[in-house]
Amino acid sequence: MNNANETGLNHPVAISRQLLLDIYLEARSSFPAECCGWLAGSRETSIADTLRPCVNDQEAGNHPLAADRTAERAYVFSAQDLLELNRSLDEDRPPLVIYHSHPNGQAYFSPTDRQVAASPWGDGPAYPVQQLVVGIDESRVVEAALFAWSDEEEGFVELERYEGAEL
Repeated sequence: MNNANETGLNHPVAISRQLLLDIYLEARSSFPAECCGWLAGSRETSIADTLRPCVNDQEAGNHPLAADRTAERAYVFSAQDLLELNRSLDEDRPPLVIYHSHPNGQAYFSPTDRQVAASPWGDGPAYPVQQLVVGIDESRVVEAALFAWSDEEEGFVELERYEGAEL
């Protein structure tokens, strides 16, 4: 599978403020559980314009690394959402960004996030997408941050940080 640098995703995918606000609203409605999903769009222009929310199926215990955690501390796509993600990778408007929220108010790519998002062989990302993490707490969306695989760093690096919102 191509890594992020080979697929042209080493520059931040363009995410409009309105699309960010839509994700923030989803994070608010899921709080205190983590929300998850992906953004699709044009790979040629690296512009995300479609929000595809997913079911956080963490409570079913199917997380590959953190099955004992609750939905407030982890996320895993439902089997149906995961199949759709894989199927849509070859479409004209593929997933460009996988997103999830952190209900502790911090937008960081945790060690567990990094491990799940990486190829099991350690040679790149599991999917040719960037990763958006939304930090939300009881009163507001604090911030969001976008990450992508870097061949030079042999891991995920932060590309961009976004202002939160009072929601």
